[in-house]
Amino acid sequence: MSERTSSSGRTALRVLAHPLRSRLLAELRVHGAATATELATALETNTGATSYHLRQLAEVGLIEDSGEGTGRRRVWRAVAAAGAPEVSAGIQDGDPADPDDLAAADWLARDYLEHFTDRAGDWLDAQADWPAPWHPVLGLEDHLVLVTAEQMTALREELVEVLERYRRLGQGNPQAKRVSVYTCALPVDPAP
Repeated sequence: MSERTSSSGRTALRVLAHPLRSRLLAELRVHGAATATELATALETNTGATSYHLRQLAEVGLIEDSGEGTGRRRVWRAVAAAGAPEVSAGIQDGDPADPDDLAAADWLARDYLEHFTDRAGDWLDAQADWPAPWHPVLGLEDHLVLVTAEQMTALREELVEVLERYRRLGQGNPQAKRVSVYTCALPVDPAP
């Protein structure tokens, strides 16, 4: 059974399908390890609620205590730093998903879309401030492919391999910048 359909994967999906938890995980992935107080300040929420939701994320293995804190001051970090957890609001292996899983996946996919839209808007607002070499390589692109489901699986796996290869390639280079790369494969043709 894959992580996408396993019991632990479904539980993590349901836990993550919450506005504050989704934002907490995103903050840890993008900005790195932080305390509940630092996260509460960054997300403009209270420390008590933040601590509670961090523990919920930790229980399903999405984040962990880094061990860097002292006393009751815990420093949290994202476990899956390479990418956000996969969400699919569709049908797995021809079987309809549990209605609660389907609702959680749908909410989370729409939340990811909102995060993407915000990030893309931030780029459009700030692109003039970036040096010229970045302009042709950052932004939005649209490619159309004609593939079978099996070929799309292979394409997706290749994209993940390339992204993984480049994930830390610029480490130690002062000219390197963190860049969010989103993948989105959406059908153009109607369902058969």
